[in-house]
Amino acid sequence: MARIVAVTSCPTGIAHTFMAAEAIEQGARELGHTVKVETQGSVGAENPLSPEDIRQADVVIIAADTKVDLARFVGKRVYQTSTNAAINDGKTLVQRALSEAVVLAAADKAEAYVAEVEAAKAKRAAERTGVYKHLMTGVSYMIPFVVAGGLLIAIAFAARGIYAFDPAKDLQGNPITPTPWTTFWANLFAVGAQGGFGLMVPILAGFIAFSIADRPGLAPGMIGGVVAGLTGSGFLGGIVAGFIAGYFTLWLNQALKLPRNLQGLKPVLILPLLGSLVVGILMFYVVGTPVKAALDALTAWLNSLQSGSKAVLGLILGAMMAFDMGGPVNKAAYTFSVGLISAHVYQPMAAVMAAGMTPPLGLALATWLFKNRFTSDEREAGKAAAVLGISFITEGAIPFAARDPLRVIPSIMVGSAVAAALSMIFGCGLRVPHGGIFVLPIPNAVENLGLYVVAILVGTVVTTAMLYVVKKPLSE
Repeated sequence: MARIVAVTSCPTGIAHTFMAAEAIEQGARELGHTVKVETQGSVGAENPLSPEDIRQADVVIIAADTKVDLARFVGKRVYQTSTNAAINDGKTLVQRALSEAVVLAAADKAEAYVAEVEAAKAKRAAERTGVYKHLMTGVSYMIPFVVAGGLLIAIAFAARGIYAFDPAKDLQGNPITPTPWTTFWANLFAVGAQGGFGLMVPILAGFIAFSIADRPGLAPGMIGGVVAGLTGSGFLGGIVAGFIAGYFTLWLNQALKLPRNLQGLKPVLILPLLGSLVVGILMFYVVGTPVKAALDALTAWLNSLQSGSKAVLGLILGAMMAFDMGGPVNKAAYTFSVGLISAHVYQPMAAVMAAGMTPPLGLALATWLFKNRFTSDEREAGKAAAVLGISFITEGAIPFAARDPLRVIPSIMVGSAVAAALSMIFGCGLRVPHGGIFVLPIPNAVENLGLYVVAILVGTVVTTAMLYVVKKPLSE
């Protein structure tokens, strides 16, 4: 008898999703196997697979006509097919899955190290619960929009200076007759500012609500995010709007009982309409004004910081980034800094990215310089850690920290704190929230680029030096 788990999903999430699930369940039981099927339907995921279900499974069946995230199934035998194949003959499908499923596995040491990092990230994602989980879902979906918007704005600034947004001004801000060229750069600026950055808060709010209430929460959340922009409450207002939309839509979905033949109206009509109405009214009349005041006060305080205060803030943010390498403390510092980009405060973001790059970079350098302090597997993993480091993937330090936490974690915290503090003192700013070394050559993406590189290098060297001091040579 085999343990089988499955996921079914179709574009509409109504008929084929549940027919495929029923066929797989029936086919597995006829063959004497145990089975649990997660349906990703129109009102969200039902009967979700737990980490324990997946761990115990002998095979995973993905019967879907839409993209299904396979990250949680790494290391398991997986068989992918369509919903029609399941509906037509569930029994045969189960037999084929048991015989033809393949393991998602790494091929060599470097890949194994990266897989270990990805597994650690997936485990942390699975362990997230409640408010933290929902906030991080919103942030993860928001990041690509901020990256694209920030880089497009930087390119426009590089071409025409700070007046790139206005085709009727020259490089010094004097009035001119617009030309196709000046209009092009103004349009490019608009794509980044009104397109990428304009979607930042709605995406954040929408996917916070999506995490809470699944697909029915997406429209109310995104509409709430737009209203947050209209009220001037920014990313803080977007966060509040996302949680209001998500929890209200979730409650309404559970409380509202309709006949089976009318269930299809809930996700496409009733829940989006009532959810958007409630969150929109609350944002205009209750939430928007006080949250805008809080955001304005925070922005004013950050802009008023002097060198000493900037260094202290950098030390705190840097230590937070390295403390749990992608965990809740790291993500708190990161989310704080990303949100400030919408308020045109860029220095904390630069400090956080510098601090996030130095842990894997410092470890990679240490494995190269001080080989006798690391095992052969760790030295091999150091090569992959370098790539993760320059890509701003702090989790690249997790495997090293897991093997020797008492020495590695303090070392990387010191290096990250130094890098972030220097970045703040140097007045470095970063207009995009990710990308690592690959965004540095983009004109105007980084303020004080030369000093920013110095901050990263110094933080990396400090991390390496700390590792040299605290880690002793290994015995033969």
